Amino acid sequence: MPLQFNTVKLFTGSGSTELAQKIAGAYGQPLGDSGLSSFSDGEFQPHFNESVRGCDVFLIQSTHQPTDNLMELLMLIDAARRASAHHVNAVIPYFGLARQDRKDRPRVAIGAKLVANLLVAAGIDRIMTMDLHAAQIQGFFDIPVDHLDGSIIFVPYIKSLGLKSLTIASPDMGGSYRARGFAKFFNAEVVICDKTRKRANEIESMTLIGDVTDQDIVLIDDICDTARTLAKAAQLIMDRGARSVRAVCTHPVLSGNAYETIENSALTELIVTDTIPLKQQSPKITVLSTAELFAKAIVNVNEHGSISQLFKVQ
Repeated sequence: MPLQFNTVKLFTGSGSTELAQKIAGAYGQPLGDSGLSSFSDGEFQPHFNESVRGCDVFLIQSTHQPTDNLMELLMLIDAARRASAHHVNAVIPYFGLARQDRKDRPRVAIGAKLVANLLVAAGIDRIMTMDLHAAQIQGFFDIPVDHLDGSIIFVPYIKSLGLKSLTIASPDMGGSYRARGFAKFFNAEVVICDKTRKRANEIESMTLIGDVTDQDIVLIDDICDTARTLAKAAQLIMDRGARSVRAVCTHPVLSGNAYETIENSALTELIVTDTIPLKQQSPKITVLSTAELFAKAIVNVNEHGSISQLFKVQ
């Protein structure tokens, strides 16, 4: 018998409206009709304005700050479940709290695992996300997780720059695996910035491992938060004789004075995606869209196709 495909409906939470509209456009159908009712004390109630009975529902919402974005997604999942959706899939371009993936000191929460538990308890059937801070977070779920790879978007752009002496860099030891995976697309060398921290978002010292003389450096990271690490790494690399420094970061959290830090840094360019909407524009920030990749992944999920084939860089 031929495979039967259920009707697909795409909806968005209020935190990812612009990206969701792009994904829906790439998918080839409009977003479903949903809304958000608010009370004067800040309480809110998301709702669907059309039937989802028997449908494969895809809820598009990044869970960046504020935490209302996560709560809204959980309530949308619950609403879809109670409205008799066939399958409820969460498309979470940026998976928030992913930096809390282990106990790195006594008496702290493992926030990423808690979020996983909440999503499953709400009734989700499948998770689709991109460039988790730690890939092992997939193991926090006992449901399918489609972990999309941002390199499929970044590599063609870096190639288009025509950098003749390209070297890939990691801003810390923990990101060296990510940098090496990126470097294989260019057959490039990898250098590492080894940093130590006093506390979160505060660097004590940084040293460079490797030679960057007369090289065009591309720093690879998954999240850009305050941008202090990237700025410090870029300055260190330029001081060691590099020709230029760019940075690739999938998720532009960009909190505090991050925009000012980037503009005053030695970075030639910061290349990010639209998993999180920018708070402001900057001449140094280039945004690449993830919409087509997520749309293709949704098609493949609905048609029982392969997700891994989407990771083939041309």
